[in-house]
Amino acid sequence: MNTTLESGVALAKDVVEASKGIDTKSKTVMVAPPFVYLPAIKEVVKGTNVLLGAQNMSTDEKGAHTGEVSIHMLKDLGVDVVILGHSERRHVYGETNEMINKKAKLAIAQGMDIILCIGELLEEREAGKAEAVCKEQVVKGLAGVSKADMSKVTIAYEPVWAIGTGKVASPEDAEAIHAYTRKVIADLYDGDVAGDTVIQYGGSVKPDNVKGLMAKENIDGALVGGAALDIGSFGPIINF
Repeated sequence: MNTTLESGVALAKDVVEASKGIDTKSKTVMVAPPFVYLPAIKEVVKGTNVLLGAQNMSTDEKGAHTGEVSIHMLKDLGVDVVILGHSERRHVYGETNEMINKKAKLAIAQGMDIILCIGELLEEREAGKAEAVCKEQVVKGLAGVSKADMSKVTIAYEPVWAIGTGKVASPEDAEAIHAYTRKVIADLYDGDVAGDTVIQYGGSVKPDNVKGLMAKENIDGALVGGAALDIGSFGPIINF
């Protein structure tokens, strides 16, 4: 819930400019503005190598769901990707694994790519439950998603205790969960699917720590929050 229309459009233009030199065969850049700014931002990114993402969607396609935004509305606006299960949706707004799974299957059935967010609370990590929590979120979040449809799925590991706090999981801690998550996917599907699935890290990613994180074998990208609101910090991450 950031930016105004004017500042959001300006930021999107800066992201497009910063992304001009990237190799789109090996790198993808996406912006996910608030729902109300999607039409304006679509005009900025149209015809560029920057994808348009949405921050969430409804579990239902239409009907009496006041205040919700459906997958069909997002498609009408030209959205390419939808983020599902972000920690704030889980822990602030009470979304369950089952709700997130319903959204995931609906989005994929409608041809949308998804970013499925997973991650543990600080007390869960301290209790030694980080792997178990992430496994449950992956298994339940992907329930009913076919092997073929996994090409539409990106996983984003975001330890809840590292989001917006300035705390960052060490590259080693993040890599451990990423590697474990890849094993969970291999067990659900197979090694090829696991190897092809992009697993991003999210949680206070900044220009000064992106190198250490991205150097790890199983960390394929970043889901950037606060640092993406300023092109001075997001630009160097895009072009790392």
